[in-house]
Amino acid sequence: MKRKKILITAAVVAVLVVAWLLLRPSKDAGITLETAPTSRITIRNSVTATGTVEPVTVVDVGTQVSGIIDKLYVDYNDVVKAGQLIAEMDKVTLQAELESAQAELASCKAEYDYQSKNYTRAKGLHEKELVSDQEYDDATYLYEKSRAAYDQAQAAMVKIERNLGYATITSPIDGVVISRAVEEGQTVAAGFETPTLFTIANDLTKMQVVADVDEADIGQVAEGQRVEFTVDAYPDDTFRGKVEQVRLEATTESSVVTYEVVITAYNPDLKLKPGLTANVTIFTLEKDQALAVPTKALRFVPDAELLGELEITVGGEAKSETGKRAVWVMRGQELQPCLVVTGAASGDLTEITEGLTDSDTVAVGLTAVNQEPQSATAERSPFMPSPPGGNDKKK
Repeated sequence: MKRKKILITAAVVAVLVVAWLLLRPSKDAGITLETAPTSRITIRNSVTATGTVEPVTVVDVGTQVSGIIDKLYVDYNDVVKAGQLIAEMDKVTLQAELESAQAELASCKAEYDYQSKNYTRAKGLHEKELVSDQEYDDATYLYEKSRAAYDQAQAAMVKIERNLGYATITSPIDGVVISRAVEEGQTVAAGFETPTLFTIANDLTKMQVVADVDEADIGQVAEGQRVEFTVDAYPDDTFRGKVEQVRLEATTESSVVTYEVVITAYNPDLKLKPGLTANVTIFTLEKDQALAVPTKALRFVPDAELLGELEITVGGEAKSETGKRAVWVMRGQELQPCLVVTGAASGDLTEITEGLTDSDTVAVGLTAVNQEPQSATAERSPFMPSPPGGNDKKK
């Protein structure tokens, strides 16, 4: 057991020795200062999301009366004008109700006219004290009752006429029929909810994409931003639009919170169809010719001792100021601190909005360099064979 422990200890020591030999710095290792000039870049920050292509204006056309669909005059994809007849319902029952209401109205009017004359007569006689108060009150009651019945019959007449008008269904807008939910002869019942007969889109040359943007990205999205999106139906085409509205209502599904962003897009070729899934890219930041430096330059802290070996001096100390960060700029053989204001980041570069110019060069970091001499007189083991083409002396 003791022998085994000794062997394990020896093995560990051997591994450590080999590791030290492999990882120890070379005697010829040197230090170099890595610098980078300022550059002009194009910054494009974006947010991705998925959404659904929808018409901008969609109207569901229904009916407020129950009955049988008698005639249909339009079908899917038909272009319609506002006021155009698109369907008719069976009017037999409604026409009968109208005639009944007309008769009731005439009866109520006759009764009202009679009681009105009787009331006028009783009033005059009552003023002359030729009839009793009871007779006058009875005449007044019958008059008021007939007047109320006449008003009620007039209201019923208006309702039935309106229902009869509802049996003739017209398009409320100019547009295209994108859905038809009924057939001729089908019975529709208008109860608590109006049944939908047609869905009409106003103008398919102007579409919108309703995209679901994650809560982590919604803070970057604003109205007016440029948008590009693709649909699976046309994978080689890129459609363009802009953010029209950022809706405040949140949707939570499977603990994921998203917000709806409405994107308008022109569709002159009618390629975009309602219901297509869109893969959306919203460009939240776009800047051309932005002055930038490597992001590492913002984290660089100079080491005066190491830089002294490179004959580079450090001029002063970096000051702190709210809203600004320090970078070190090369001025000949001297590093000088410079306070800058940073902007957007793009990859490993960061925009500088204030503090630097196009001609500045900034320090990025200190790098160790192994210098392996390649001398022709370097010593070589006498037991090693000469390389091909070597200049060995002939014996």
